[in-house]
Amino acid sequence: MRLLLAALALALASSRADAESHWCYDIQAMNPQYSCQGPDHWGGDCQKSHQSPIDIITNKTRLDHSLGDFSFSGYDKKQRRTVQNNGHSVMVSLESGVEINGGGLATHYRATQLHLHWSEKVDKGSEHSLDGQHFAMEMHIVHEKEMSLKEENPKDKIAVLAFLVEEGNELNEGFWPLVEALDLVPKPNMSTTMEPSSIMDLLPKKEKLRHYFRYQGSLTTPNCDETVVWTVFKEHIQLHKDQILAFSQKLYYDKERSMRMTDNVRPLQDLGDRLVYTSQAPGQLLPLPLPALLMPTLTCLVAGFLR
Repeated sequence: MRLLLAALALALASSRADAESHWCYDIQAMNPQYSCQGPDHWGGDCQKSHQSPIDIITNKTRLDHSLGDFSFSGYDKKQRRTVQNNGHSVMVSLESGVEINGGGLATHYRATQLHLHWSEKVDKGSEHSLDGQHFAMEMHIVHEKEMSLKEENPKDKIAVLAFLVEEGNELNEGFWPLVEALDLVPKPNMSTTMEPSSIMDLLPKKEKLRHYFRYQGSLTTPNCDETVVWTVFKEHIQLHKDQILAFSQKLYYDKERSMRMTDNVRPLQDLGDRLVYTSQAPGQLLPLPLPALLMPTLTCLVAGFLR
């Protein structure tokens, strides 16, 4: 009997330890009903120096001419995909054949999933910020590198495409299949299949994807592995406010539906000794300052007047 009681006590203690070690966001850690580790106490690589997300100071970025256009394969294929509430976000699983290359990446990367971060406040839900400004949401499309056997712990094992989401005046038709699927996955570990749609339906127009920022960082959830090549696009996705609020209103962190899933955002991390690069963008095509380019024209005009 004593052995049985001891085993039960050990199991209970182990269960409590697991609950306490479970990671969560600040909004959950501050809730007295939760016993979990907020971002300041995350383990793994989370306390290292090359972490994500960051604040991108646009006038301190460095132009990199090797950051060309991306090539998207399978992004335009309409497909029924699995949508899951994983307890931290809503995640869409991506099938084989969805890939990217180009964009200054070393090789092909295969997409595995996409997920989002959000808040009920339209200036608080993105993980990355631009010049100190946060946005309503942020969408991450996660890709894995096609690695050779010789590579061990490469710094570019994962490539994440990040899209900042802002409030717009019109409903975004491309997001409707995902927004409608939220009704069917309110609690953790619930999943459903969304109506056929393509990944491109979610994104800005392809010609708008030429300007982006690039830096080396980490996953924004434990274990925060510092193996991520980040691409943060300058062009924003626009969603109607009702579509943005649907994520906070329909999803929950817990099975009891006691806490709405919102503010699932990791705080900003220090850039440290890293550099942030920017791609060649429209308006940056002139190799010389504008006055230097106009000088010959002005000289000819002045000479014409003096004749």
